Amino acid sequence: MLLGALVLLAVGLLMVAGGAWWVVDHYTGKVDRISSVFPTKVPEAAQPAPSKGGQTFLLVGVDSRSVLPTTGRDAKAPEWKYGAQRSDTMMLVHLPADHSGAYVVSLPRDAWVDIPGHGRAKLNAAFSWGGPPLLIDTVQRLTKVRVDHLAVIDWDGFKKLTDSVGGVDLVVDGASRHMNGTQALTYVRERHDLPRGDFDRTHRQQYFLRTLLAKVMRPSTFSNPVKATKVLDDLTAAVSVDDRLDDGDLRALLWDHKKVRPGDMVFMNAPVKGTGTISGQSVVLLDSDAGAQLWRAMREDTVDIYLQSHDADRLGATTP
Repeated sequence: MLLGALVLLAVGLLMVAGGAWWVVDHYTGKVDRISSVFPTKVPEAAQPAPSKGGQTFLLVGVDSRSVLPTTGRDAKAPEWKYGAQRSDTMMLVHLPADHSGAYVVSLPRDAWVDIPGHGRAKLNAAFSWGGPPLLIDTVQRLTKVRVDHLAVIDWDGFKKLTDSVGGVDLVVDGASRHMNGTQALTYVRERHDLPRGDFDRTHRQQYFLRTLLAKVMRPSTFSNPVKATKVLDDLTAAVSVDDRLDDGDLRALLWDHKKVRPGDMVFMNAPVKGTGTISGQSVVLLDSDAGAQLWRAMREDTVDIYLQSHDADRLGATTP
């Protein structure tokens, strides 16, 4: 969700301001920063080497089940509290060095992985137990991909973003449905009645994101200055990023990717072998061999080449 917000912000700023720098500076300065998100005291052997090109973001959708926003400028609930929040949505997003698009890989929340200091457990437990630092450490050890930046949004922000653009039209079971923020939230949370369970759920999240991107990027979204200001205010109010991504870095990121459109973004699921039951828990079993090839391509900035010769669980034109 957050990369989408950043991309949308870039396009919106250029449309509204015609490139006026003061507007760019104004809105990048309104994005909330989170401190101390990166792991410390990690053994050198467990530290991933920098990627050979591009940048990689870890995008986290926080499901605190809180009635108050937990991230963004309007946050009123704690950003993280032990056992209180779940990172039900986790995506690694690689932005290639040539700024040609983005590769979005959803990580199953129930993936059975090694969590430093805790043994093996579901991936989403890392955030619940140790907040952003433990989640980043876990993902980096799993993939050996350096996480350059973190971006977070909670479901309160999710609903506001959807409503600020007047909802979205999604094809569900062959029929088009218009959804507001609350309905879209139900749509992306559903997994029990889907043929492939959580794998279809992550594709629903990706499908929604792509649809939202396409709608926000329409010229009509920014033809009305009042509406444009509302959309940009909601975007920047809902987003939180790590404090290493300062205003100058964010402006550069936005400028470099100003031509990126939803059609330039490839969405896929991480390679898996299937599901199983461990210690009474339903878990996702990752395919370590297939995953190693994808993660290597991400580290080497060659995901485009990887996709030419590998099958991937990619998002199709529609999803259940």
